[in-house]
Amino acid sequence: VQESFLKALRAFDSFEPGTNFRAWMFRIARNTFLNSRTGLRVTHSVSLDDESMPPIDVAAEGTPESDLFQQRNRAAIERAIEALPLPFREVILLCDVEEMSYAEIAETLAIPMGTVTSRLGRARARLREALRNEVVRE
Repeated sequence: VQESFLKALRAFDSFEPGTNFRAWMFRIARNTFLNSRTGLRVTHSVSLDDESMPPIDVAAEGTPESDLFQQRNRAAIERAIEALPLPFREVILLCDVEEMSYAEIAETLAIPMGTVTSRLGRARARLREALRNEVVRE
């Protein structure tokens, strides 16, 4: 993230006023990520969260069982998303996590809108298949 912001600051004169700043930043972040994975030096990120401690949801008023099911489901969903090929993972994260519109995703990834809808449909189908027997419904 820091590298992305540094690149954005250095290239701020290339930003065109009136265009989508968020999409411009996502494109820089995406390209930075892809370059880090295909470059000669790949750096491994380290989580700042303590992995031994599960996240605490203070607002939840569930039972211990429902909390366990939620944690299990969250982990299953994260694993399923991580297993998706990068083009599918990008589109589903930008749409469902970042809540970008299809047009913003198309602009960010520099792909046609039809490709966005196609990849999103395929990504969701793969996720449904991967989670069919794994997710617990309360």
